[in-house]
Amino acid sequence: MQPRQRLVDIFSTFVQFEADDFKRWIVDARLKRSMGSCLETSDRGASDQFWALYWHKVWETQQHPLATAHITAYLQEVCYWVARKMSLNLTMRQSRADLFQTAIARIDTVLKRFNPQLSSNLKSYAEFAFGNIIKDTLRKNQEADICTDWALLNKASQKRVIDALTHGGLEARLIATYVLAWKCFKELYSGTEVRNTRKLVKPEPATWQAIAQLYTTERLSQLGPNSPAASPEIVEQWLVTTAKAIRAFLYPSPMSMDQPLAADDSASLGDRLPGAGEDSLLTELVIQEETEQRRTQMQQISDVLSGAIAQLDADTQYLLASYYSENLTQQQIAQALNIQQYTVSRRLSSTRKALLKQLAQWSQTTLHIPMTPDVLSSMSTIIDEWLSAHYRTTESSSG
Repeated sequence: MQPRQRLVDIFSTFVQFEADDFKRWIVDARLKRSMGSCLETSDRGASDQFWALYWHKVWETQQHPLATAHITAYLQEVCYWVARKMSLNLTMRQSRADLFQTAIARIDTVLKRFNPQLSSNLKSYAEFAFGNIIKDTLRKNQEADICTDWALLNKASQKRVIDALTHGGLEARLIATYVLAWKCFKELYSGTEVRNTRKLVKPEPATWQAIAQLYTTERLSQLGPNSPAASPEIVEQWLVTTAKAIRAFLYPSPMSMDQPLAADDSASLGDRLPGAGEDSLLTELVIQEETEQRRTQMQQISDVLSGAIAQLDADTQYLLASYYSENLTQQQIAQALNIQQYTVSRRLSSTRKALLKQLAQWSQTTLHIPMTPDVLSSMSTIIDEWLSAHYRTTESSSG
């Protein structure tokens, strides 16, 4: 892969694949014009890391689609190398291009969980985030592939059903109707002796009749008098739609730069250039970067994690060094320590949790950051990022 050098290219070009490998960089003219305009009005030669934080700030404060597009371009290389590495390591056949699209399609998840207060390097964070996204998506996809619609409905939680229907664009009233029909299905069909099978077959007509009757009984108390009545055929249609929504939710569609912003909008993502409002954000970031606050904060985080590692026993420290620096597999580490592979996996997991607890406590006390699930997920990825950098630095120093 030919590396990009100019800032304009870094924030406006995209990978084109050929035969499952990199072919060339494709330029988006609108993004190139947008980035060029920003560079012309900027009074300093900022780094790509600076501009990544700038566009993240625009995304965070305005949910601007142009910011998403610029950062998507910025993270093309790191996403490609993550996809390439995972395609070589996976035993199942997954193309590099498919893994790349799987990760890059979840760019909003990366942006949402990235916390500039805890990490100033979006690329390093994205490297671990993309890897986790691919692993999680493959697991969910495998589950969806081997399940019938009825088994998928059986296995789904209420939260996943609601999230999938919301992601599918259904309005709240219709979502409530579908969820009630799904609950009736779960109670009358999924609760049979075939609860755990992945090949759950379509209910018999008598079962559909019973599900529809239960829905009719429950709808007035749960949905109100204006809720829709339903025949067995309609209930079946609702549940088929719900199953499709769950599959679509598990298989996110790749984002196209030429996709219209809305159904009635013929403009592409790049047509919406930032207005004058972004000038103040740029000024704010310039001032922020020129202070020592961020550098001091990063050093404090490093000190917290270094201190926590120093308290670990020798075997655990060796395990971390082997895993993050020497790139040994869990099986190789297990052989070196004369323990089982699952013990290595458990120790790695428990050690990460211990480090996460230390960092979370420090962040609450020092930075006054509330520990939401998204913040904890971001911290977990940051810890992986820091451990890799820490042990690479340690190895270089000892060498």
